[in-house]
Amino acid sequence: MPIRISSELPAFTTLREENIFVMSTERAEHQDIRPLKMVIVNIMPKKIETESQLMRLLSNTPIQVDIDLVQMSSHVSKNTSRNHLETFYKTFDEIKGSRYDGMIVTGAPVELLEFEDVDYWEEITQIMEWSKTHVFSTIYICWASQAGLYYHFGIPKYTLGKKMFGIFPHRAEVANCRILRGFDDVFLVPHSRNTEVRREDIEKVTRLEILTSSEISGVHIVADKNGRQYFITGHSEYDRETIANEYFRDIGKGLEIEVPYNYFPDDDPKNTPVFSWRSTANLLFSNWLNYCVYQKTPYNLDELEIRNWDWEARL
Repeated sequence: MPIRISSELPAFTTLREENIFVMSTERAEHQDIRPLKMVIVNIMPKKIETESQLMRLLSNTPIQVDIDLVQMSSHVSKNTSRNHLETFYKTFDEIKGSRYDGMIVTGAPVELLEFEDVDYWEEITQIMEWSKTHVFSTIYICWASQAGLYYHFGIPKYTLGKKMFGIFPHRAEVANCRILRGFDDVFLVPHSRNTEVRREDIEKVTRLEILTSSEISGVHIVADKNGRQYFITGHSEYDRETIANEYFRDIGKGLEIEVPYNYFPDDDPKNTPVFSWRSTANLLFSNWLNYCVYQKTPYNLDELEIRNWDWEARL
């Protein structure tokens, strides 16, 4: 089944041209199905690109998904037109009375700032707190994963000596985990970050469990044992060229940056990158939608407010 989005959103045309099943809001309203209600808090600079990446992954399941896009009202976007934001995005004030089956909070290029120095920190913490009673399951990506671990559990981030940049091999640390069903013994994930969270800090919090990690790039997926929050330090949603675009952008700015790890064939930026993480990304998001959201969320979302946040679940 498709994701349900406005036919005027740029992602609609992009995905349909890729033969991905998307459905206009008008057509979906004639189907007698309750779709999953999802909200994407998009704080990436290139919002249109990120919309397509995430919606591409959310569309790859038999579940109909209805999506709201949210921007930060306390931040002025420099890379996305005001018209696009006013047409397709809502603010937190506009959605805070609603309830959702799932939420995704994207990364953002603010990791070298202290959390409290980010201009929308107060607003993003309001959303994180609100999610505990208004969202059944949440995925935090990259910077958002660090922000979520810090806000909910007091876990600090640390600046790396050099950027963690490239495609890294990972392994699962937990057997028979819902969100990892069908994963290979070794799977690849893109990372692009200058900071990290550390295993020793996470292992001090009994409510948290490290699900996947890499010997090179470190902790990858951390989950609250209640099954309601997933903190993902990598960027499985990235397209084939996303890291290349970041690399050439930084080179163009005169920044010192190494060739991304395990990305360009023969480490030659003239070569087309191999898209080696796509199947893992699709499996990750389809597992989350099916096993962690669809199979667990209450049919009546009004029940979220009375559902015990600390209920026990098997990851």
